[in-house]
Amino acid sequence: MLTETSIAQILVNGLTSGSFYVLMALGFTLIFGIMRLVNFAHGEFYMLGAFVVYHLYGRLDVNFFLALAASAVTVGVLGAIVERVIFVPLRSRELSMLMSALGLQIALQGVMAVTEGVEALSLPAPVSGVYRSSWLIFPYDRLLVVAVAAVVVALFYAFITWSKFGQALRAVAQDAEAALMQGIPVNRVYTLAFAIGCALAAIAGGVIGPVFSLHVYMGQAAILKAFVVVILGGLGSVPGAVVGGLVLGLAESVFASLFGVLVSDMLGFLLIMMILLWRPFGLLGRATA
Repeated sequence: MLTETSIAQILVNGLTSGSFYVLMALGFTLIFGIMRLVNFAHGEFYMLGAFVVYHLYGRLDVNFFLALAASAVTVGVLGAIVERVIFVPLRSRELSMLMSALGLQIALQGVMAVTEGVEALSLPAPVSGVYRSSWLIFPYDRLLVVAVAAVVVALFYAFITWSKFGQALRAVAQDAEAALMQGIPVNRVYTLAFAIGCALAAIAGGVIGPVFSLHVYMGQAAILKAFVVVILGGLGSVPGAVVGGLVLGLAESVFASLFGVLVSDMLGFLLIMMILLWRPFGLLGRATA
């Protein structure tokens, strides 16, 4: 029987997982919304972000938040280079872009496996301790994930809503040809969107690294969760990515508490199937003609 304490703990666990899913899905849905590209390599940029934080913070003793910012910038710049080199020549061929993203995923995994090895690595938590009350236990490292996600979502919303570049992103997402006729440099917007998406993935990897172990194949499970979230929330919908991430995190937490971890993934997918039967285009997505 669920008690007030267990319900509170389920909500906390779900909020932690949901915050991580939101960070992953934000960049994924941004890239799809602007470029119409399902970026299979998104999980590898998440993995790269975790390893940048590992080397700066875990080995060189750089401040964690500086290491996280450096990870976002480094992976974002790498994403911009990848977009210009790989995806620009293929921009008019969506299937070729899709296959190139899949090839990029495999290539990044291989390069990192050679340079870093395949063993799991641990990263010390930037904050230690546990918040305890009569009805709640909340480790501070997991609270950090929630806090970072909240700050990133707020900054991302402000950027998209009020900045000149954010308005250009929204214009291109709505109609790239019309945006080009209005003088918006669409090619630069594509590169900016891909770079920001990769940077967001790097932040997700950086904050989740101290909570779980990190390894070169950690992006595989993460990209699956991101894909599920954006489908649930609505492809290309940024608010949908936030809502979808929190819904999936809370659902998994509830099912894991009631039926066990092994069953939670299956029941979570069944819940998503039921939601999509009701809303085929996602919770906050729009029906297309």
